[in-house]
Parts: sequence; structure tokens; C-alpha cells
Amino acid sequence: MKHFNNYIKYLLLILLVVGCRNKQERNIEFMPDMYQSPAYKTYEVAPLSPPEHTVKRGELPYRYPNTIEGYEQAKAQLHNPLATDTLQQIQNLTDGKKLYGIYCALCHGEKGDGKGVLVQREKILGVPNYKSRELTEGSIYHVLYYGRNTMPAFANQLSEKERWQVAMYVEQLRDKR
Repeated sequence: MKHFNNYIKYLLLILLVVGCRNKQERNIEFMPDMYQSPAYKTYEVAPLSPPEHTVKRGELPYRYPNTIEGYEQAKAQLHNPLATDTLQQIQNLTDGKKLYGIYCALCHGEKGDGKGVLVQREKILGVPNYKSRELTEGSIYHVLYYGRNTMPAFANQLSEKERWQVAMYVEQLRDKR
């Protein structure tokens, strides 16, 4: 009986506390950060640039500057370092064709004739075909690395090997035409 009276006292105390609260105020929140996260603006801070003269891990620095002289030097001196055995070359050309279809065909066309979808829709004008240009593997790689005129640079999208694969495929397109 004594325990029963204690239970009734505690029950009345709890009802008194619950009944006396103001129903207009918010309840107490346990761990409010779980319900309302602090707001962060995505582009509030500019992204960090790598320090000057740093090189991406696993790659060698590109020694030709983004100038006309650098383009001419790359055109004359730069050669494809990928393997030249037949089986590996076929694989590189296959990979180059896939990458060309993703990155280049929109403007340059599937055949390299400068009549891609964006040119046909007149979004970009003046895209040359590969047959009308004096191209070498070095000049193609240089343009992929830095871009030229309205063509953007693809050094950030394509690895060194992928750039060479695309250059191989562009040379093959140029020879076919």
C-alpha cells in the first residue's frame, strides 16, 4: 500500500508538470543539430589551386608552353610514347575512338570532317576538318593539352595516356579521308 501511494504521488507530479507547460511554446529539442543543420553555401569559398610548378601524381610535366612557338616545337619534336606493337596499338585506337566520340565528335564530327552536331546546329562555327590542316601527333596532343581558339583544353578531363590515344585516333581519321 505504501508503494502504491508513492506511485500515485509520482503520477500526480508528472501530470502536474505536463499539464502546466505552455502549449504555445516549442518543446525542448534533444540534439537540435539533428533537425536543423547549419547552412553552408556551396561556392562560398573559391576552390584552391595547386601550388605553382606542381605536377599531378604519376605524370610528367609538359615542357611546351602555351604559345605559338610552343605549338610549333610540339608539332616538330613531340612524339607518341605509347607502345607500337600491333595488338597494343589496336587497343589504343579503340580506346581513342571511344574518347573521341565522347569529347570531340560533337564539334569535329564522327569522321573528323568538322561537321559535328554542334556545327550543324550552328552553335559553334569555323571548326576545321582534319584533312585541311597540317597535323602531327605532337600538334594534336598540344591542342588537346592547352586548347586552341574556341576549342577548350582537355588536360583536366583526359589523362596523358588518353590524350595520346585520342591523338592516335585523330591521325587515323586524317589518313582515312
